[in-house]
Amino acid sequence: MPKTYLDSGVLNSVRKFEWVLCLDGIILAVAGIVLIYSAAIPMGGVGRSFVIKQTAWLSLGIVLLILFSFIDYRILERWGLWIYLFILVALISVSIFGRVTAGSRRWIDLGLMRFQPSEFAKLTVVIVLAKSLGDRRRGPLTDWVEIFRNLGLVIVPVVFVATQPDLGTAIVLFLVAISMMMFVGLAKRIWTTILGLTLVSFPLTYFGGKYLLLDYQKRRLMTFLNPDLDPLGAGYQIIQSQIAVGSGGLLGKGFLKGTQNQLMFLPAKHTDFIFAVLSEEWGFVGCMTILALLMAFMLRGLAIAGRARDDFGTMLSVGCISIIFWHVAINVAMVMGVVPVVGVPLSFVSYGGSSLLSSFLVTAILTSVSSRRFSR
Repeated sequence: MPKTYLDSGVLNSVRKFEWVLCLDGIILAVAGIVLIYSAAIPMGGVGRSFVIKQTAWLSLGIVLLILFSFIDYRILERWGLWIYLFILVALISVSIFGRVTAGSRRWIDLGLMRFQPSEFAKLTVVIVLAKSLGDRRRGPLTDWVEIFRNLGLVIVPVVFVATQPDLGTAIVLFLVAISMMMFVGLAKRIWTTILGLTLVSFPLTYFGGKYLLLDYQKRRLMTFLNPDLDPLGAGYQIIQSQIAVGSGGLLGKGFLKGTQNQLMFLPAKHTDFIFAVLSEEWGFVGCMTILALLMAFMLRGLAIAGRARDDFGTMLSVGCISIIFWHVAINVAMVMGVVPVVGVPLSFVSYGGSSLLSSFLVTAILTSVSSRRFSR
């Protein structure tokens, strides 16, 4: 019997579809909704709306995942500059028309949802850097001009994001760019220069911090190093987070039984500090399960990068995985008090439409790269 178009076309694409990667992301998002439900229940009607909205965003995310997975990722190489310019315009628009929440102007109100351009700026930076680094010949970066040219693509959105202010996203943008360039490789003399500058910066940082920082900035730094210096002020968030993490034990206190969560001691518990809710209610086992799913997602992404059909696909995949990695690393370290609180959500899990949709777009891009590794 002759093969039909369905046999050779659609079914072939279905067979190549990254089912494991996509299912991993969906499971994480569903787990996130369960945790958001637990965190939001004490908030009453407002909290229930968070669960409804996140569920709607998950549904939209799955639709976007399916649609964009079947779009050739190489179209991003051709349209990358225009996407970059669009995001820059959106970031500028935030400073003019953006909605102020908790002292930050990060969102554009679209009626049914709020659009946060900085979340999608990460993907845009990955696309333009993948184009720039993929176009060069193989081998490490040996020219400072080339390094600064690639960093220049990142600095502009970083500046706009930092002025919102959104220090966490600005840091992630910069770290993603550095990760992509380190994947390409740096010449030995470049590493030597970087090491020398790093050593010189230590005494400069010390004296600068001692004589140039204002008193309140010094207090903020000291509070991070020792939250008990201001337990009811700057140190409150991290103290409550550490209590939640430590009290979970091996198996946790149980669903809806976390005291720090249910008694409203923990601020921002449905967004940046959702990992603290996970730790308190599901314990070490629950944390390791979620982290294992995230690690499996990243390892699968690196495997896709390794077998991509072209350099652009490889760099695009590496950049996408860098976004997830830095979000996870910074968020978990922040919740545990290892790094300062900078406002970075946990990918797939934290509440937020823009963050969740961005994570599913990362999944779609990786799926597209994987399914087209044999195409011409």
